[in-house]
Amino acid sequence: METIPIPILILISSMIINSYAQTCSTYSFSTNKIYDSCHDLPNLSSFLHYTYNSSGGGILDIAFRQTGLTSSQWAAWAINPKSSGMVGSQALVAYPTSDGTVKAYTCPISGYRTSMEQGELSFDVSDLSATYSNNEIIIYATLGISKLGKTVLNQVWQQGPVSADTPAMHPTSGPNLQSMGTIDLLSGASAAGQGNDKLAKRNTHGVLNAVSWGVMMPIGALTARYLKVIKPGNPTWFYLHVSCQCIAYIVGVAGWGTGLKLGSESAGVQFNVHRNIGITLFVLGTLQVFALLLRPKPDHKLRFYWNMYHHSIGYTTILLSIVNIFKGFSILNPEQKWKDAYIVIVVVLCLCAAALEGVTWYLAKRRKSEEKTSQGYGSTA
Repeated sequence: METIPIPILILISSMIINSYAQTCSTYSFSTNKIYDSCHDLPNLSSFLHYTYNSSGGGILDIAFRQTGLTSSQWAAWAINPKSSGMVGSQALVAYPTSDGTVKAYTCPISGYRTSMEQGELSFDVSDLSATYSNNEIIIYATLGISKLGKTVLNQVWQQGPVSADTPAMHPTSGPNLQSMGTIDLLSGASAAGQGNDKLAKRNTHGVLNAVSWGVMMPIGALTARYLKVIKPGNPTWFYLHVSCQCIAYIVGVAGWGTGLKLGSESAGVQFNVHRNIGITLFVLGTLQVFALLLRPKPDHKLRFYWNMYHHSIGYTTILLSIVNIFKGFSILNPEQKWKDAYIVIVVVLCLCAAALEGVTWYLAKRRKSEEKTSQGYGSTA
């Protein structure tokens, strides 16, 4: 067997190491252009190269790179003059087209679900172009940012799918929500944005609501419906039911409040169906709390109507809760195991309800039989 010469092994090894360890500082542009500074951006395999000329009227020459892209994806880099998020950002967008060219254009982002249509930015843009090769998009541009009046910029970068030569909505979870930060053009320093903090709040919102509205509320309903039948006359079921539902309501309100906070911090981000169901659940849950305070005695003439009201509101709340939790899963897009875990919980609760319904029916039938028997004995006596 022939051996590979040592110099060739060294060359191959260095090429492999460089391919994995390459950062923006080791990258060479095909045009041999050199930039004064560069940053490895923390998400979406992105890099920013730039040269800032403060004495020349605030000219920022940039090259934004994003790797690991297919020919059916777009990439974008933006400056947000007023806030740290995507809404209000001034974007440079590029994507490969079906005819083999690469389209690059400017796009002001006015809303979260705004279509990425071409438009003028709030600052001057010249020499805008883009390339696509080796699964990498590079956007080149010269920006006149003197009118922004600042050298510390909020930057946002993104990627998404292309459909019929038109950029489509990017994912709304994971790294796509964390691709933001700041860059100091004078010192060259950069910092990650608040994406991780916002993701943590979203996860907290989801967990609180799933546990309260989606798990504890149904368990409290099962407790009220079946324990009082299995142990008639024993008030334990009532205290368990009230305790479970009150804790669920308190935790649920905390989750609802977290959702409101997220909404206030995400201008332009709207999930209307999820939000409206959440508001409805809060109202129904609050009505149930007040219903407990206005609960008439068992022998009161209004107790029958109160029971109808209490049961209908309660079951409606549970059904809407489950629906909204799955709406939340579609928004958060967590790992499949979390959705599967909740599906298992719902299935187990349904099986428990079915089994207890059978036990309840059997006990009710047996009691009726015993009552008839006792009445029969009484009549012969």
